[in-house]
Amino acid sequence: MATAGAPVTHRSVDGSRFRLDGSLDLSAPVTSVADVTINGRLHEFTAGSTGLADDVVRALGVDRFDEELTYQGGTLLTARTRPYDPQIKLTEDRLVAVWRGRRHSFFTELYGATSAHLLGVLRTLRVEEHDDGLALLPTSVGGAKFAAPATVLKEVPGLGLLEMAPLTRERAERLPSWRGLRTQAGELYRDALSDGKPYFVLATADTWLSLVPLADTDLEQVPTLVDRLRVQTVR
Repeated sequence: MATAGAPVTHRSVDGSRFRLDGSLDLSAPVTSVADVTINGRLHEFTAGSTGLADDVVRALGVDRFDEELTYQGGTLLTARTRPYDPQIKLTEDRLVAVWRGRRHSFFTELYGATSAHLLGVLRTLRVEEHDDGLALLPTSVGGAKFAAPATVLKEVPGLGLLEMAPLTRERAERLPSWRGLRTQAGELYRDALSDGKPYFVLATADTWLSLVPLADTDLEQVPTLVDRLRVQTVR
């Protein structure tokens, strides 16, 4: 685990890497989320530490796995859940899949799917586990492609929850129309969510970040803290 103030590098699901540095506590782990289109259907994948996937499936009400097999250098575990949705008054059939490697894991869900269908989906992706994260890269078969660049989420104490992605042309066009505050990290914008709660957007030379304040965030101190942060997309 990184120590406070030490630079860290995090890899997203699609293989992009982000380097963070500065006199802040950057020791918290990260999660990465991506939508992948496979055979015309959208699938969401979430990657993180080895404990992340287990925490998520427990939150979905799974207390044990039904199947376990060795897959692409790790262990693939599956379980079926049938939660009742009171809004649509239907019972859903979900197949939850967890892949666990040496230091990282990912999970995904399929609706009304068999284990064979799951393996067909996963065969369109190559699992690559690195020290700085886990990537799922499309293979030459199956037509898998990322619907959008993957994001990386990380909590920084005192600052808030950061969501990072490469600064693409589409994201640059969605930046606020007004001029932001210039900081050492980049241009900082303050805006409000639909419920009126404040949030921030930081645009660096090559990275887009959203910052959602948490309970310990002093809004007036955000520009000062951001000024101590350095974020770079590593190619």
